[in-house]
Amino acid sequence: MDLLIKVLLIYLLAVNVITFFMYGIDKWKAKSNRWRIPESTLLWMAVIGGSVGAELGIKVWHHKTLHKKFKYGVPAILILQCVAAGFILYKFVQV
Repeated sequence: MDLLIKVLLIYLLAVNVITFFMYGIDKWKAKSNRWRIPESTLLWMAVIGGSVGAELGIKVWHHKTLHKKFKYGVPAILILQCVAAGFILYKFVQV
């Protein structure tokens, strides 16, 4: 079980760092008038575990702050993931 938790934590760290920088890159591309990262990709990165990175990316880069699906969707995803993680820890992890 310890190995599974370590792998999961490494995955979450990696996906959040990648998501954070994807928001920054998309912001830079928006300012540079270049090809953009699709909104669906940015949202899916939050869904697959990068919700903290997405939220930080929105705040730090001031990106997608006016889009309702990002303004409300990313925090909703983060809350759901926290609730799910709490449930899983409560039910399956013996402390």
